[in-house]
Amino acid sequence: MSNARWLHGACLPLFSLPLFSLLLLCLLLHGPLAQAQSMESVLSPGVLTKAHAKWDDSCRSCHTPFDRKAQEKLCIDCHKDVGRDLAERTGLHGRQKPQPCRSCHTEHKGREMNIAPLDKPQFDHAQTDYPLRGRHQDVDCAKCHAAARKYSAAPQDCQGCHRKDDVHKGGLGARCDNCHEEKRWKETRFDHSVTRFPLKGAHGPVRCESCHKTREYKDTPSACIACHRKDDRHKAQFGEKCESCHTEQRWRDITFRHDVDTRYALRDRHRELRCSSCHTGPLYRDKLGTACVDCHRKDDKHRSTLGSDCAQCHTEKGWRGVQRFDHDRTAFPLLGKHAQAGCKDCHQSLVYREVNSTCIGCHRKDDRHEATLGERCADCHTESNWQAPRFDHNKARFALRGAHASPPLACRSCHADVRSYRKTPGDCLACHRKDDRHEAQLGERCESCHDEQRWKQARFDHNKARFSLAGAHGSAACKACHQSLRFRDAPRDCLACHRKDDRHKASLGDACESCHNVRAWRLWRFDHDRQTDYALGAAHVKLPCASCHRDPAPAGRKVSSLARTCVSCHLKDDVHERNFGPRCEQCHQPSRWAAVSPGASAGVRP
Repeated sequence: MSNARWLHGACLPLFSLPLFSLLLLCLLLHGPLAQAQSMESVLSPGVLTKAHAKWDDSCRSCHTPFDRKAQEKLCIDCHKDVGRDLAERTGLHGRQKPQPCRSCHTEHKGREMNIAPLDKPQFDHAQTDYPLRGRHQDVDCAKCHAAARKYSAAPQDCQGCHRKDDVHKGGLGARCDNCHEEKRWKETRFDHSVTRFPLKGAHGPVRCESCHKTREYKDTPSACIACHRKDDRHKAQFGEKCESCHTEQRWRDITFRHDVDTRYALRDRHRELRCSSCHTGPLYRDKLGTACVDCHRKDDKHRSTLGSDCAQCHTEKGWRGVQRFDHDRTAFPLLGKHAQAGCKDCHQSLVYREVNSTCIGCHRKDDRHEATLGERCADCHTESNWQAPRFDHNKARFALRGAHASPPLACRSCHADVRSYRKTPGDCLACHRKDDRHEAQLGERCESCHDEQRWKQARFDHNKARFSLAGAHGSAACKACHQSLRFRDAPRDCLACHRKDDRHKASLGDACESCHNVRAWRLWRFDHDRQTDYALGAAHVKLPCASCHRDPAPAGRKVSSLARTCVSCHLKDDVHERNFGPRCEQCHQPSRWAAVSPGASAGVRP
């Protein structure tokens, strides 16, 4: 085995022992110079290429002592693109049968050595990621592979070489192979069905330049009107969505179905009309109304008074003939004899809403009440028979109850004639003045005592009157106080009824209630100390009222004026003949007149 093979493979066991000893002796004899170099560099079989020159003194960058197979991994660690191809089995290296790198690339043969030689005439391009087909097989390598660059760096997309040939200026993207082939650049193939505008019907045989005026295909408009504007007999009136009516099979064939394609189905006479009869303006700018009146306003003899829903009466079969109308769906359904009336009996013109829907609007001549009861005739009259009225008096201001209703009174009992129903007064006296035995003294509200059941059976709550009945008054008969049916003539003061019971002979006035109460006349109470400003003390308490109050009380006063001095009552007892003045209480006492205490006050208030 040669020394070169040994050095390249770093197989130390292949050396002879004497030779190894000789080399070791040389290193020792050289001294410092020999120490500056590693033993591995001394054993190098040759100079590295320019690409690997920087590793001249670093053998371990490519070799591992005593492990020849590790060299493959060290190569791939540096040449990562080759390692990627090997791992993914792509590119030239990935498609080759696995073999050591040194099988093709041998180092240590000098700086100028080409360790990656390529036999261009014999090179099989099919072993790469870009097999050559068609005209590419005749192209010189230098046309695609630039000098001083790796062969794998050559572009694989069409634009990399054919950019100058792109008449589309990049408008169709970089995938030239979608249309062009390797056989001949100018011969193209293109599947229009994969675009947003597949060619169907008559569009199939049309030449490209018929639609694509320039090579910038992507900007070609896809709207029908872009090519068929000259064929648009509607003059753009119906917009630019030609496909709504026309198809690719034949331009003249119309497929538009108004009943299906719109929300307005054409029926009867509408089917006979031309499109322009209704669509007078631009279709998509001027939205056409679907109401009848939008086209038939000139035919509306009702002058819009019945609204815009003409279909309630008219049909598509014929505008003039009213085919259907349900009067019951209006605000005035026809009931009774109204159903037999002709339209003209109420509607004097075709402006139907001008008709007055009130009864009086048609029956004013039949109003025998001469408008005194207003215009709501339906409150009494019906549609079945105008002459047979109905009236619920209980809904009026004067409901009929009791004797007014049973037996029912005739209308003329209260109402003088048919013109005076509403003017008939509703107060009792209007009809019962002759029955008023109180001679109008108690006013006109007879219902306060009388009711409709029976006039002579009266009720009256005396407690709501000016003189409520309390105590013994409650059991007294009316006649005991009221001498006649003119009840308000009865006086309200006590003496009016109890003068015969006045034992004071009017000396204490007419305010009997000051002492007496309504429970019993004989039960009385009067607190002289609280109800007057003269308190009774000692012997005064036992005296009867008349001992002091002897004169009748003046009108409007409870008692007659009475002096409060002792001498006013005890003048006859004054044995001093007034020589000691009127201040008797200075000597006499209230408990006993005869008991005298000269110079001492009796303690009685003056």
